Amino acid sequence: MGSRKPLIAGNWKMFKTSAEAAETAKQIVDLVSDIKGTDILIAPPFTSISLVHEIIMKSSLLLAAQNVYWEKEGAFTGEISPAMLNSAGCTHVIIGHSERRQYFGETDETVNKKINAAISNNLIPIFCVGESDKERETDKTFSVLDKQIENGLKGLGLDDIKDIVLAYEPVWAIGTGKTATGEQAQEVHAYLRRFLGKKYGSSFSDSLRILYGGSVKPNNISMLMEMSDIDGALIGGASLDPEIFSKISHFK
Repeated sequence: MGSRKPLIAGNWKMFKTSAEAAETAKQIVDLVSDIKGTDILIAPPFTSISLVHEIIMKSSLLLAAQNVYWEKEGAFTGEISPAMLNSAGCTHVIIGHSERRQYFGETDETVNKKINAAISNNLIPIFCVGESDKERETDKTFSVLDKQIENGLKGLGLDDIKDIVLAYEPVWAIGTGKTATGEQAQEVHAYLRRFLGKKYGSSFSDSLRILYGGSVKPNNISMLMEMSDIDGALIGGASLDPEIFSKISHFK
């Protein structure tokens, strides 16, 4: 992993009322307070971001939103702007999650608009890419990822994306209990790093953090983190339980 600082990110998805989110955040702060040398991030639902920010403010925990809209403001009922996320305390935002692509019509083009909007508002995108079961079975993994990255980062220069985090989520391994083996995940991570190195230069690709997302658990995190191109994890279900999330965060 070289000099890249590991990042363990918990995506709470559509779980937790405000009271539950506050309680979970408090427990996580206590449980991970001894961790040094790893960034720990949580992404609560929009309704709890401000509340969670208050709780984690004095800790080293980072705060992300699960989505963002690309316009500054306007008549876009139900949407949330980058400035709103900034003011609520977010430093990061998850963009292009497979569930957004699958259920809510997210496309490479809207991902690109959102990444642009996030960056121009000093939010760090956690840019998600990944292939489906069918695409993997028909050997399209790499061509699918190429397209998602090319289109997602279209028009963005090295300066724009210098802090971006990439998350590889094999869609076939999310919530299915199937996990890519360490080798399968490493192969894709190494490929993504090489691909971005060709596009943006090796000093960028060497420092880029690439997270693995797809049924990460306390019993497989160490195996994943031993792989040279896996720099952390984007965790769904297992991040909802503070104890389990803490175990994953203490992978060393």
